[in-house]
Amino acid sequence: MPDGALYRPEPAARPAPAPRTAPGAALLEARGLSFETGGTRLIDGIDLTLERPGRVVVMGPNGAGKSLLLRLLHGLLRPSAGSIRWCGRPLDAAVRRQQAMVFQKPVLLRRSVAANMRYALTVGGRRRGAPAEQVGLWLERAGLAALAGRPARLLSGGEQQRLAMARALCGRPEVLLLDEPTASLDPASMLTIERLIAQADAAGTKIVLVTHDLGQARRLADEVLFLYRGRLEEQSPAARFFASPQSDKARAYLEGRIVL
Repeated sequence: MPDGALYRPEPAARPAPAPRTAPGAALLEARGLSFETGGTRLIDGIDLTLERPGRVVVMGPNGAGKSLLLRLLHGLLRPSAGSIRWCGRPLDAAVRRQQAMVFQKPVLLRRSVAANMRYALTVGGRRRGAPAEQVGLWLERAGLAALAGRPARLLSGGEQQRLAMARALCGRPEVLLLDEPTASLDPASMLTIERLIAQADAAGTKIVLVTHDLGQARRLADEVLFLYRGRLEEQSPAARFFASPQSDKARAYLEGRIVL
């Protein structure tokens, strides 16, 4: 497979549902995780453990590998080396059905707002509960109930991102991966998305969020991962990270100094 090509694990003939985290098992364990393309190592030997519950914010300067890390953890890219295990099991199609990911630029179907939501509840066997009830609940929470019949691609940028969030959450994923979901959004849409994140967290969904917004990171983070040049420089509780970062690179980043 060419370097950097999208990777989707082959589905099993009869995939078993992925279990919730077993007692004593970490939600995520990545060991020696690396990714190379064009002879350049972009993710370099990351060892990472994530537990439940809480919101993890991934930070670092441009080019640190934050978005790449999310794509590797979700199985959109195949690692060049290392392993990823969710709930003690390898990353396969069944595990991925328990996850959802929202990108910086929303990807919407050419259909109505409500039809985008219904599709999310039926694809991949992720149906749980009454579809109509879930669609209505999350459209209301996203402030889109009045726009349910509108073509999704005619929404404003902020409305489209709120729809992408609501669509991801209506299937009640175990893990929600967010790659700069509020970049360039208006304040009202940013506030709505942060409320959706808080609601998902309260319902038991693990949040892993990439952001450059320090204010947002301070508002949302329980734990911080700080990346620099593809390496995990620091992993610590948010309060400790913002008060007293342990690495020089993280300290410079928080002080607004250029990190080379």
